[in-house]
Amino acid sequence: MTLARSHESLPTGPVVPQRGSGLYLAAICTVASLGGFLFGFDTAVISGTIGFVETQYALSSLALGWFASSALIGCIGGAAVAGALGDRFGRKPILILSGVLYFISALGSAVPPNFEWLIAARMIGGVGVGMASVLAPMYISEFAPAAIRGRLVALYQLSIVIGILAAYFSNYLLLDVARNRTEIVEFSHWLTWVIADEVWRGMFAVEMIPAAAFSLLLTLVPESPRWLVKAGHPQRARAILGRVEGPAVAETEMNDILRSLGQDRGSVLELFRPGLRTALMVGVMLSVFGQLSGVNIVVYYGPRILAAAGFEDIAALFGQVGLGVTNLVFTILALMFIDSLGRRPLLIGGMAVVTGALVVIGTLFLAGGAAPLDDAAAATIAAPMSRALGIAIGAAIYVYMAAIAFSICAVIWVLTPEIFPNRVRGRAASIATFANWSTNAASAFAFPWFVGAFGMHAGFFTAAGICLVATLFFWRYVPETKGQSLEQIERHWDALT
Repeated sequence: MTLARSHESLPTGPVVPQRGSGLYLAAICTVASLGGFLFGFDTAVISGTIGFVETQYALSSLALGWFASSALIGCIGGAAVAGALGDRFGRKPILILSGVLYFISALGSAVPPNFEWLIAARMIGGVGVGMASVLAPMYISEFAPAAIRGRLVALYQLSIVIGILAAYFSNYLLLDVARNRTEIVEFSHWLTWVIADEVWRGMFAVEMIPAAAFSLLLTLVPESPRWLVKAGHPQRARAILGRVEGPAVAETEMNDILRSLGQDRGSVLELFRPGLRTALMVGVMLSVFGQLSGVNIVVYYGPRILAAAGFEDIAALFGQVGLGVTNLVFTILALMFIDSLGRRPLLIGGMAVVTGALVVIGTLFLAGGAAPLDDAAAATIAAPMSRALGIAIGAAIYVYMAAIAFSICAVIWVLTPEIFPNRVRGRAASIATFANWSTNAASAFAFPWFVGAFGMHAGFFTAAGICLVATLFFWRYVPETKGQSLEQIERHWDALT
């Protein structure tokens, strides 16, 4: 299902910019991708804090789900407004605002006087996450040359994975320090309290460092050239594109952008016409299936899932670090192949493996005697099982993580911003990402209750069924976009009207 070209003479190979600065482009994309690092860190840090916060505030399974999903409620709001704000004020200032919200959230989550304040702080950070998840990959895609756009936008996913891994390491190290508090150099009473007495506060506090760095570095990068053209600043856009791709290629890009924006002013209603309606459906379902695949459940509740498989407290956290490493390795592999193999092979083939792995995990938990649990037993999630069965479950979860990192987790952030036309890209990406965070929040909130009521195996079997449907959907509707300019992709959807 390859995009139709409007001219047979269009080149199929990579476009080599003349006198463009690869270093300049790399710096821009790297800074923007740091939004993914904060996204990943904020998403994963919760996994180390859940048990401590649950104990400290005596949370029920529903309250625990509310804590895990509270930031995601903020994400929904941030994603809903990011596109409109980005279209009106530019990508760069709203990304800076998202970094400031990250910082406020990290500080507030480290020193909340009560559970309600902690929830409020997590929601504030969620707004920042939601904004960055819409605008950071979009910003990168609007700079990237067509031939390497996939791997450049996938830098955002790579940064998410690195952020997740950094949070796992940070949680593990802080917990290790807390368990051996006699080795702490007590030069600060506050530091001792945060790290040793209530270690979960330190886990949240660490995020202030990358949040501050993200906001400051964004002040050094330019605005998106495609947004500048749309805002009436073509000369500034031409200068930026010239630095990225060289003057000759930049002029061709400018002509395509002007022609695309000149077709009509664009509105949200335009997304529901034939052609673009299919693009919107693809964007939304990528997000919905991506979240219902269970990947963020593993990120949020990984230590508890591993504990259900028989791993001890510290071993479960360390096992989560191993999952983070697996996620990183296979995300890098996806980054290497997404522009050569294409989006469809990674997405469809990877999701087929994900489906099989989920079936295996569910079967093993069922064989281990996992039974429905009430709230009082929710902390243990599942009945004890044999060491061999626990190791088998751990191995299957690693296979699952490898496959999902190589497929939808990498592809979603590449496809979502590139399949929509310039004139409505911000609002369309907001709709898709709104669906992403809404589904994420619902699944994170419901998971403790669901497995408490029906058993851990039921959660994995449900995810397997969803992933099977997703694989068939992707095979039917997702086009191949590798090597295509954003304007060529737009013409593909127009041809369907």
